[in-house]
Amino acid sequence: MAVACSPAFSLRLRPHTALRFFSRSFHPTIFTTPTLFYSTNPLNALTSHPHFSFSRLHFLSPHPRRSCFCTLTSAAGDDVKTPENVDSGEKVGHYRKRLRIADIKGGPDEGLDRLGQSLVVRGWVRTIRMQSSVTFIEVNDGSCLSNMQCVVSSDAEGYDQVEAGCISTGASIMVHGVVVGSPGTKQKVELKADKIVTVGESDPSFPIQKKRVSREFLRTKAHLRPRTNTFGAVARVRNALAYATHKFFQDNGFVWISSPIITASDCEGAGEQFCVTTLIPTSLEALESSAGTIPKTEEGLIDWSQDFFGKPAFLTVSGQLNAETYATALSDVYTFGPTFRAENSNTSRHLAEFWMIEPELAFADLNDDMACAAAYLQYVVRYILDNCKEDMDFFNTWIEKGIINRLNDVAVKDFVQVTYTDAVNILLKADKKFEFPVKWGCDLQSEHERYITEEAFGGCPVIIRDYPKDIKAFYMRENDDGKTVAAMDMLVPRIGELIGGSQREERLERLENRLDELKLSKESYWWYLDLRRYGSVPHAGFGLGFERLVQFATGIDNIRDAIPFPRAPGSAEF
Repeated sequence: MAVACSPAFSLRLRPHTALRFFSRSFHPTIFTTPTLFYSTNPLNALTSHPHFSFSRLHFLSPHPRRSCFCTLTSAAGDDVKTPENVDSGEKVGHYRKRLRIADIKGGPDEGLDRLGQSLVVRGWVRTIRMQSSVTFIEVNDGSCLSNMQCVVSSDAEGYDQVEAGCISTGASIMVHGVVVGSPGTKQKVELKADKIVTVGESDPSFPIQKKRVSREFLRTKAHLRPRTNTFGAVARVRNALAYATHKFFQDNGFVWISSPIITASDCEGAGEQFCVTTLIPTSLEALESSAGTIPKTEEGLIDWSQDFFGKPAFLTVSGQLNAETYATALSDVYTFGPTFRAENSNTSRHLAEFWMIEPELAFADLNDDMACAAAYLQYVVRYILDNCKEDMDFFNTWIEKGIINRLNDVAVKDFVQVTYTDAVNILLKADKKFEFPVKWGCDLQSEHERYITEEAFGGCPVIIRDYPKDIKAFYMRENDDGKTVAAMDMLVPRIGELIGGSQREERLERLENRLDELKLSKESYWWYLDLRRYGSVPHAGFGLGFERLVQFATGIDNIRDAIPFPRAPGSAEF
């Protein structure tokens, strides 16, 4: 019988399907001294079954003297019958972490401490070499860069699968064996196979063989490219960066906020948003529908009142505005989720779908914002250098020589801050010809940013602050000079701008004036303006494109290789 725990006020309180526990006094964490109220027989078997125990019901409550109700309700409905010849009280087995290749070879002894142990390795075949008396199979399970070399002799159980050609590159297999020392120079241990099992065969057309292929080709095989060394390593470092991101903010008292993906406002005010609508038929109907079916007003405009949300809606370009609402209640918050931009750009620096990290700090100014951004970047860089050494060595050897030294510099060097005006003067005096001319008021390009951080300041991360307000978003706080805003961009070697942030405009009248200047609808931002009406505080925050951080940390030169399934103009496969 399947049962589900529900609150005391169950929607299924039929007398023969509900079992209620009541207690006047219980330990803060363990429910004790239960009194049972039950009716007919079907549930009696549950309470008397040897696997059923009241001591396993835990209640996380700080109050030791409260009444507690718990209802166990049958998921089967009214007619509860125990199937014949079925033990209805069997427990679900315990989950145990499986032994991975990283666990076997990842220690300081690289597996020598496991000599003589009998193990099972599960994974995918990278290469297979058949010799007269023995076969060498390289297996990788994705837990690390290293493969496990499995040595299979003809007396191993299942060797006929090798002879029959069932085991080839790309196949999934399970190998039972004993860890032994390896006479080879590439690894210290290998697995002497006792038994080999083919889990899934691989068709000869498998496109990823030992021969190296281009990353452009692998983008067309995004469903298979994580099986390569490069993309497996990128995925693991991306995972480590995501973990370190949450850890940094959680350890510093920030609260993670889930910002909406669908929005009616444009945070950046650039108008490069994907429209979300049901006015166009969905699924296959859309391919055969006529534009004339879209409802229109008497003036011939799209009648958005008939759309799903009753007005135009879009995929979000940022979670910042929503984060600000929670920062004015919880003080320090952050978002970490997908964002979208309909920018028709096919460069190696742009994606249509990407992830953003956006912290928001209440009772904070631009100096606090810059300090937080610098501390965050140094923390996550140090984390991957300490915890992804094998993958980072791979990137240092095959992707970007010197990347470890570059990241170490970021982790230990002090960050430099200069004003936008000073940065423009540095560029004007530079003995270098830029593709894009420089003048005060221009938006700095990647070539300008990289010159400042790589050459002018010798590879040190640089923060440029106090930008002209005409090239920045409406929500940034206007400085006293009336020409600039309290904005900052963090520049790092090889990438240029990695982080952009600002102190937000907390003054209602100034914010309303700015919306009017940019001809943005104040009605669309009514709730955002309310934050300035009810207990406004100085606050600041920044945004970091996660894929650019992955690029920075791995040396990958194309941003489409920093995300599992890239979305770009003309590309929405997988």
